[in-house]
Amino acid sequence: MTNSLRFMIWPAIAGLLAALLILDRWVLPRPVAVSDDGAMESYAAAVGSAAPAVVNIYTAKLVPRRSNPLRDEMLNRHFDPSPGQRQRIERSLGSGVIMTAEGHILTNNHVIHEAELIQVLLHDGRSANAVVIGTDPATDLAVLRVELPDLQPIAIADSDTARAGDVVLAIGNPLGFGHSVTQGIVSALGRYGLQLSVYEDYIQTDAIIHLGNSGGALINARGELLGINTLIYTGADQSRGASTGIGISLAIPSNLALFVMTDLIRYGEVIRGWLGVSVTPVRGLNEQRPGLQLLEVTAVAADSPAQRAGIQVRDIITHIDGEPVQDGRLTMHRIAQLRPGDKIDITVVRNNQSLDLQAIVGTLRQSPML
Repeated sequence: MTNSLRFMIWPAIAGLLAALLILDRWVLPRPVAVSDDGAMESYAAAVGSAAPAVVNIYTAKLVPRRSNPLRDEMLNRHFDPSPGQRQRIERSLGSGVIMTAEGHILTNNHVIHEAELIQVLLHDGRSANAVVIGTDPATDLAVLRVELPDLQPIAIADSDTARAGDVVLAIGNPLGFGHSVTQGIVSALGRYGLQLSVYEDYIQTDAIIHLGNSGGALINARGELLGINTLIYTGADQSRGASTGIGISLAIPSNLALFVMTDLIRYGEVIRGWLGVSVTPVRGLNEQRPGLQLLEVTAVAADSPAQRAGIQVRDIITHIDGEPVQDGRLTMHRIAQLRPGDKIDITVVRNNQSLDLQAIVGTLRQSPML
């Protein structure tokens, strides 16, 4: 009996030890260094994991020379200026993040806007010219591609799980100081209203960024991409793109960036869903949702998915796919990430009666409507 128990117990113990080894080696996240008093000691492992996927971007384009009447008069009197003499080369810098082993790089659209030459410098010292796969001004994102072997794409976090107070690190090319790291925390989520992009849903941090950080990685303490560093807000002098000076740093969430990148790679453009209504927020009109925000329909586009579904002006939208609406901005984001042809259930209140309608999502064509 004892021998039988021994033969039964040892395989079970061996299996348990093997499972623990697998969990520790391949499944559980790497621990970060912590001092005896519980304080964080180093984020070197996170930076070491993410830094090889962050690149420096250098661009050049021809722009007209600034007008100088006295100089121009003298040149025109003695020479016949060629078109090239009326132009100068403008250079700029930024950052990017390697997203795939095939060489796709995410950056900000404003970093490479109208650039005629784009050069990418990797963490290991290699460099290559990049081609533009696609741009999306509505989110200020762009996808580049380089032809290089042995690229190390970054690990991607679910930005929906980010919380105010989480530690974050910004990696980029500030002021030309390549692959620099700053550290901070998530200060707030869902920032919008800057009117710099159509789809604003920024992660706010106090990790300092400067000119050249735009397009770089905002990572969590595990080295996973949480967002794309995009701009710094300095109050009255708000700036498109990371700037010099200290202000509020803003990053595009990784989930939104991944959605945009996937469409740009597959289709060359971002295909967004469209319902065809304009709405304005109103407060809860009944006892079921006192004080909560609802959406009143103020316009319905002709021959739109909303019109075909039976939505009318002055309808009050309360739910979409069974979930309560929050505000027009979030609803626009949600509908935009649906695919044309998707079915969407919409609950409205009309004349104090609740109605369940269904719409088939259309394709957004630069409309201010949802």
